[in-house]
Amino acid sequence: MKQLDRKIFSTIGYVSLTFLAILCILPFILVVSSSLTDEQKIITDGYQFIPTVFSTEAYSILFKYPQEMINAYLVTIGVTVTGTLLGLFLTSMTAYALSRRDFKWRNKFSFFFFFTTLFNGGLVPWYLLIVNYLNMKDTFMALIVPMMLNVFYIIVMKSFMSGIPEAIVESAKIDGANDFVIYARLILPLSKPALATIGLFLALAYWNDWYNALLFVSNQDLMPLQYYLYKMLGNMDGMRKAMMGAGAVVTTAIPTESLKMAMTVVATGPILLAYPFVQRYFVQGLTIGAVKG
Repeated sequence: MKQLDRKIFSTIGYVSLTFLAILCILPFILVVSSSLTDEQKIITDGYQFIPTVFSTEAYSILFKYPQEMINAYLVTIGVTVTGTLLGLFLTSMTAYALSRRDFKWRNKFSFFFFFTTLFNGGLVPWYLLIVNYLNMKDTFMALIVPMMLNVFYIIVMKSFMSGIPEAIVESAKIDGANDFVIYARLILPLSKPALATIGLFLALAYWNDWYNALLFVSNQDLMPLQYYLYKMLGNMDGMRKAMMGAGAVVTTAIPTESLKMAMTVVATGPILLAYPFVQRYFVQGLTIGAVKG
């Protein structure tokens, strides 16, 4: 009887998960299909899962200047890789120091980090700090430094590291290892689930960021992908409104709707490849970091 109940439960579980997976995949199919559909067809009949009037005009416009697109991709990849690695390094080091019970200032520093989540100086002081005092205007670091540390990620990492047995650290000290050796050779390998989870969050944040580029970057060569697409879409909307204001008869010459979908495909496609590499650590890193105190 128990075996029958287990089979019924497993069947219901697999069917439910399959149904949920299909629901998650359908929006992506709709986006890809709409990006390959003729603009006039979208306006008249709406979005469709299977394109009835096939068109690659949106992608032709999107890659009209391939060098600019490639440069935007390279900037975004560079920012994402550099920012994620630096963010993980600083986050893990900070969390390791706060998780050490023999660090007498850890409660005071923990309160300091937590306090910054309650109050901030606002946009103007932040802009003045980055531009006037740190001199990061139109620099690569202006896209990295503002998002490098996140207090929530520090707390999650600290909670995870606090669950590592203290005996491991003590035995390493007896063998003559210093704090950095313990951190690099023992703590980091044992913290792979938390590192993978937080690394994915950092990578997604850097990949999707356009706001810092809007504030701090005016150099075309430093423009990341999301901001480049944002500007392109704004220019398309401006051209469309100008055509309508001038009384142009054909207002669908610019494929605005299909272009939005094509931008979504271009912007989200590469970052999706990062998820399978951290999937096995993802749930474990979240749950352990959340329940350990």
